[in-house]
Amino acid sequence: MSAESTPEPGIPGPGTKAMSHRKPRGRGRRALLVTAWTAAGILVLGGTGVGYLYFKLNGNLRTVDINQALGGDRPAKVDNGSENILVLGSDTRSGANKKLGGGTDDGSARSDTAMIIHVYQGHKKASVVSIPRDTLIDRPSCKDAKGVTHSAATGVMFNSAYSTGGATCAVKTVESMTGIRMDHYLEVDFSGFQKLVDELGGVDVTTTKAIDDRESHLDLKAGTHTLDGAQALGLVRTRHGVGDGSDLGRIQLQQAFVKALIDQIKQVGVFTSPKKLYDLADTATKTITADSDLGSVNSLIDFANGLKSIDSKNMRMVTMPVEYDPSNPNRVIVAKAKAKQVWKALENDQPIPASATKGTATGQAEGVVTSS
Repeated sequence: MSAESTPEPGIPGPGTKAMSHRKPRGRGRRALLVTAWTAAGILVLGGTGVGYLYFKLNGNLRTVDINQALGGDRPAKVDNGSENILVLGSDTRSGANKKLGGGTDDGSARSDTAMIIHVYQGHKKASVVSIPRDTLIDRPSCKDAKGVTHSAATGVMFNSAYSTGGATCAVKTVESMTGIRMDHYLEVDFSGFQKLVDELGGVDVTTTKAIDDRESHLDLKAGTHTLDGAQALGLVRTRHGVGDGSDLGRIQLQQAFVKALIDQIKQVGVFTSPKKLYDLADTATKTITADSDLGSVNSLIDFANGLKSIDSKNMRMVTMPVEYDPSNPNRVIVAKAKAKQVWKALENDQPIPASATKGTATGQAEGVVTSS
């Protein structure tokens, strides 16, 4: 490359050949938003040529080899053009996340948010199924990424899968619950989520009711707001300021925020500003943990390219059918017959029937937050 064509730091140069590099796995949080910011922050890098910047972004990525850890004891891949992605948020208590997550800097982590994204054949539509972290489930025996085997357990909370065996145990547990193979795994951390929202210039939402939750440091009056990163993080974490104070109510807020974020990305100028694009991509790749099949910028570009046609209007978001546990109102149990309808629909690449979620526990926070 000539001196005249050398890109300035932060601005991709034209015609630069991509290189490949991977970095070992790590942990992160808040990947529930990956369908939105990956498309905005990484997608167009495929057409810009990024040279050493590409190498730098590739080096930011952290990966975990789900396939090797779990081996052949998994549901079979379904070759119908659809994809299933487990998007996990871990409540990590270390490093930059200590202040955001609360508690001590002990390095512990729990799966705070879990969503299965099913991308339908043709990649024009998607369904998202949130799994409440307080769901009591039977956790299968599983190996973590280091090869350590963890014994099966009965009647434990869903988020114990991640805290016990990390990403691989979480994937194993979801596949055991659903009978569906997870094609990919994605994760984002607390601090990265907050920074990404700030770099996007905030996200516009409308609250139909006031939200005041001291634990999540969120105080919003009813009306339209442009949330910065700290406020957005407070919104997707709040559970005491809306509905019945359950995790189910928080899930409804998270789902509404994801839709608002997707709409927001379509309005900001990341595609016309190379500097803004690079900043987003740099933050995103530092924040994300992916399965090894997605563990390069090239792979993420291809993945995001397949999602770019999906907007919030073509994304149905539901919560896994559950009922309140009669013996403990702070826990929920799977409504097995209705949940089976959901998993069968996804397995067959069909829409989730309305009957699958009718009459199940909701958390009473629906409609509190909408896109502006």
